[in-house]
Amino acid sequence: MNGKRDYYEVLGVPRGASEQEIKSAYRKLALKYHPDRNPESAEESTEKFKEITEAYSVLADQQKRAAYDRFGHAGVSSSGGFQPDASIFTDFEDIFGDFFGFGDIFGGGQSRRTRAQRGPDLRYDLEISFEEAAFGLETKIKIPRSETCSPCRGTGAKKGSAPLTCSTCGGRGQVRHQQGFFTISRTCPQCRGTGQMVREYCPDCRGEGRVRQEKVLALKIPAGVEEGTRLRVSGEGEAGVHGGPTGDLYVVLRVREHPFFERRGNDLYCTMPVSVPQAALGAELQVPTLKGEERLKLPEGAQPGSVFRLRGKGVPSLDGRGQGDLYVVIQVVVPTHLNREQRRLLEMLGGMSRVENKPLQQRVADKVKNIFG
Repeated sequence: MNGKRDYYEVLGVPRGASEQEIKSAYRKLALKYHPDRNPESAEESTEKFKEITEAYSVLADQQKRAAYDRFGHAGVSSSGGFQPDASIFTDFEDIFGDFFGFGDIFGGGQSRRTRAQRGPDLRYDLEISFEEAAFGLETKIKIPRSETCSPCRGTGAKKGSAPLTCSTCGGRGQVRHQQGFFTISRTCPQCRGTGQMVREYCPDCRGEGRVRQEKVLALKIPAGVEEGTRLRVSGEGEAGVHGGPTGDLYVVLRVREHPFFERRGNDLYCTMPVSVPQAALGAELQVPTLKGEERLKLPEGAQPGSVFRLRGKGVPSLDGRGQGDLYVVIQVVVPTHLNREQRRLLEMLGGMSRVENKPLQQRVADKVKNIFG
């Protein structure tokens, strides 16, 4: 009698399960029972992993699955026991990516770890002014970071010596253990996966291959950046381990708020206070911009909240194509306290709307404008 469990039961899926459901179930179980994840129960995990892998190798193949559904284990059995097809490794790579080295698990490829490792990326937060964000600047920043040790050139070995091949793993960085049809590869405990050993450490870096230093970098910030803009400086991150490539530096910009302007994309907005006579009678205003003052002619009868545009007085586009506009929002300031003369003139001006004497209206209006500014 065949003592094998039903393959659908092994993977925990119904008999009508789709290909994706089978793949998903297998991935979940393989991650759970992989021997490298269960070193305290390696033998039990190996058997469990073998069982779910055998089930997946049958149910993931349409022809084998059809034969199994019709004849059971007898339809897919072989005298030599379960031997995974070479094609199944492609499925494993598709399911797990590089998480497991399946060539090593099943006695396959000769993967070898490299001792050199890429250095980590760095982040630097830089605060700049509103104007600097708009028009760009060139500045210098000081970065504390790990750099390759010059005396040992990143090897970690004392000057005049060199790392030796690890005698435990033969330079592979991994040691193998045979368990049934599995060949389990684990990180070499002697060299910790590097494949090399250093007998005499460099006194400057103590075998690390890197030293802590500060470096001053010249940084060019383009015009048009804004809050949260991230600038990548290639090769200016942490030095790599044992001669590996250097990481990158990411400069994240923080822009201080402006007391007068509000930025919306490449456009600027500002609120311009005007007096009642200016709004009613019109005026010429001097409006501040990021590059000095600009003249704005306010028409008669300007209403509170009216918006006027000054073309090309906003922020330059980050890609260098064009420039935003400046929008001026009119805020009419009504006086809260009037003296007798101001009140008399306003009342007179209000009564003039019913008088047809234009010269008199103009004289009163001019006087109001002079008194109220």
